Amino acid sequence: MQDLPNPNPPERDQLERDLLERMCRRIARHTDGMRLETPVPRVGIGIARQHSTPVTTLYEPMICVVLQGAKQVLIGDRVLHYGTGSCFVASLELPATGCVIEATRDEPYVVASLALDREALTDLLAELPPAPPTEPVAGFAVAPVTTGLLQAWDSLLALLDTPEDIAFLAPSREREVLYRLLQGAHGPMLRQIGREDSRLSQVRRAISWIRRNFDQTLRTETLAAIAGMSVPSFHRHFKAATAMSPLQYQKTLRLQAARRLLTTSTDAARTAYAVGYESASQFSREYARLFGAPPARDAERLRAASQDGSTL
Repeated sequence: MQDLPNPNPPERDQLERDLLERMCRRIARHTDGMRLETPVPRVGIGIARQHSTPVTTLYEPMICVVLQGAKQVLIGDRVLHYGTGSCFVASLELPATGCVIEATRDEPYVVASLALDREALTDLLAELPPAPPTEPVAGFAVAPVTTGLLQAWDSLLALLDTPEDIAFLAPSREREVLYRLLQGAHGPMLRQIGREDSRLSQVRRAISWIRRNFDQTLRTETLAAIAGMSVPSFHRHFKAATAMSPLQYQKTLRLQAARRLLTTSTDAARTAYAVGYESASQFSREYARLFGAPPARDAERLRAASQDGSTL
C-alpha cells in the first residue's frame, strides 16, 4: 500500500513557526498591551501576559489571528477556543464574552486584528471567478491559518516598522490578506457577506435595525421584512448566523448599553427603563445573569476600576 503524503511537511511547519515568532517579536516592539488602533489602517495588535476575566462586548466585523497563547469566546450558545496559529473571523456585529485563557509573562498571548472592510471585500470578489453556491453559513468561525495567510499577515504587520510605506503599500497588503482568507476555510462566509443578496447580508440588514432601535419593542415580522425573508426563514437564518435568536441579540445589546450607563449612574431602575426594559426586577435578574453581579454592585466595581485604571 502506497504511503499518503504528509499534508504538513516538516519544512512547512518550520516556516509557519518562524513566521509566528517573527510577528510576535514585531508586535512586542510596538506594544506591551492592547492597542486597538495602529498607524496601519484597521490593524490592531495586542499582548496579554496573564489570564483575563471574561469581558462582554460587541465584536465589529473583523479578522483576528492568534500568534501565541489562546482565547475563549462565548457567542450566543457557542463556545469558541482559538490558540496559536488560529484565525477567527466575525462577519457580523456580534455580542460576545471573551477571555484570555493561555498567557504567561514569558509566553504572553499575542494577537493581531484587522477590521473587515466590506467595500474592499466586495471589490475583490468582483475581480475573482464566481464560486459555486453554498449553503447558509454562520457569521463567525475559527480555522487554522495557512502558510499563505501567515505570509500575507507578516507583510501587513511589517509596515509597522516602516511607517513611510503605509500609505502606498497598506491597501495592497490588506487586499492580499482578504484574498488568502477567501481561498481558505473562511471563504464561503466572506463571499456571502460580500454579496448584497446573500443570507448573511440579509441578516446583517436586520442586525443594523436592531442596533439602531435596541430600546424599542422588537417585532419579528418587521425584522423579517427588513431582511426580505419569511418569518420562519428569518428565525432560522438569524440563529444560524449569530448563534442566538433576535430577542436574545436585542437583550444583550440592551444590557451592554445599561452597563455603560451605570458607569455614571447609580439608579438601576432608571437605567433599566432607559434601555427599553419595562420591569426593573427582570432587568436586574438578566443583568446579573450576564455580568455576574446585580446592577448596583457591578456599577460600584465599574466605577472603582475606572478610577484605578484597571481593565475589565
